[in-house]
Amino acid sequence: QVQLVESGGGLVQAGDSLRLSCAFSGRTFSSYAMGWFRQAPGKEREFVAGINWTGGSTSYADAVKGRFTISRDNAKNTVYLQMNSLKPEDTAVYYCAARVRSRWYARTVDEYDYWGQGTQVTVSS
Repeated sequence: QVQLVESGGGLVQAGDSLRLSCAFSGRTFSSYAMGWFRQAPGKEREFVAGINWTGGSTSYADAVKGRFTISRDNAKNTVYLQMNSLKPEDTAVYYCAARVRSRWYARTVDEYDYWGQGTQVTVSS
């Protein structure tokens, strides 16, 4: 099975930066599209960012565009989410996801096949 493990979450203040990492194992990472989602308490899991298999194409939710950057290092089987200018509304559990059905990212939960267990990001005001 594919395994994804997120790390890098924590408690920060508004305006701070944080980098999340997602370690991938079990299959050929370089051929998978990857995505980051987040879920706040009582809310639905929402799309944050996606990256295609080469890393040459990315997509961001409007709420994070210009502040977050998704990237991948296929040699390290790792995808990253650099989060700058964090806001309290960014507080959520962040999940890494892999899409095996396509090399292109998608924006909906149902399009992804494997999920990590999540890492908590809390932004204080």
